[in-house]
Amino acid sequence: MHRTTCFRIVCSMGYLLGLGFPLSAGDRLPSKNLLLFHNAQGEQQPVRTVADWEQRRAEVVSGMLEVMGKLPGDEKRCPLDMQVEEETDCGSYVRRLITYASEPGSRVPAYLLIPKKALENERLVPAVLCLHPTDNAVGHKVVVGLGGRENRNYAEELAEQGYVTLAPSYPLLANYQPDVHALGWESGTLKAVWDNMRGLDLLESLPYVDSRNGFGAIGHSLGGHNAIYTAVLDSRVSVVVSSCGFDSFTDYYNGDPKNWVLERGWCQTRYMPRLADYQNRLDEIPFDFTELIGALAPRRVFVSAPQQDSNFQMASVQKIVVEANRIYALYNRTGYLQAVHPDCPHDFPDESRKQAYEAIAQTLVVP
Repeated sequence: MHRTTCFRIVCSMGYLLGLGFPLSAGDRLPSKNLLLFHNAQGEQQPVRTVADWEQRRAEVVSGMLEVMGKLPGDEKRCPLDMQVEEETDCGSYVRRLITYASEPGSRVPAYLLIPKKALENERLVPAVLCLHPTDNAVGHKVVVGLGGRENRNYAEELAEQGYVTLAPSYPLLANYQPDVHALGWESGTLKAVWDNMRGLDLLESLPYVDSRNGFGAIGHSLGGHNAIYTAVLDSRVSVVVSSCGFDSFTDYYNGDPKNWVLERGWCQTRYMPRLADYQNRLDEIPFDFTELIGALAPRRVFVSAPQQDSNFQMASVQKIVVEANRIYALYNRTGYLQAVHPDCPHDFPDESRKQAYEAIAQTLVVP
């Protein structure tokens, strides 16, 4: 068995693994109240302990997979077979364009940025998964400083600070076009998560990476929610940064039904097509971001939600963070979930990135 500790909870017909009772839409706990859970008899009870919350968390993860599809096991863990396509000297670090096999029949393009001190001095350094925003032209190039857009080059900046960074492509964007259906995936979201998990496998295999304290995951927009999904399903991610990555599904563009049809918004093939089934009944979606942020506890999380973001509402994010902090309080981790609200549109400005890097450094220290 691979040493990864992941939460592989399979949901079939709403049956919660390990809880022993069927879950119907009417049993859906309120997504905005995290201090409720179902006991072994399926009765709603108040969350008073971490153990109570862990039962609610299991229900959240099961709801995720009900929408995203089944998370595979070792049957898809083929040899990574990393191949270097090109290498560039970037001063303090080396940038390698690589591909790796995330599953049989699918190779992921990625940039691997390695500080020279790690290569030359055999010094172990921590690593961060850098997930790119929506970009159908340059894809993952934007986070390594090759995309021509400001405030997106966090993989480059973190490498300059001494971290190994890995920036994989997101499926069905730019140069990465896997046939997700032929590969057996029910959503592009879960395919992306799996590619990220295999990326963590790759980082673990590198002789200059220090994985003892886990890994970071950072992303803007698409990368912001991709980082959250990956961290919920893979506990190796020990610190998460999400910029402009979410609001509540019920608040998304004020719940306008026109956004909840196939190939619109969250319901695109590259995301979660099954969400189109919940048009006009968004409260019944079996997971939401309040629960996902709570599910990251007790790990450190930094959220940047700009005041003028037209994609995701700052007010919704604020409510999510307040509620999720009730779970952090159960773990006595006050301050581990932090949110800032820069006065800008859908962007990741300098000050927010600086604060995000400080949050990463509190968990992953570069020697």
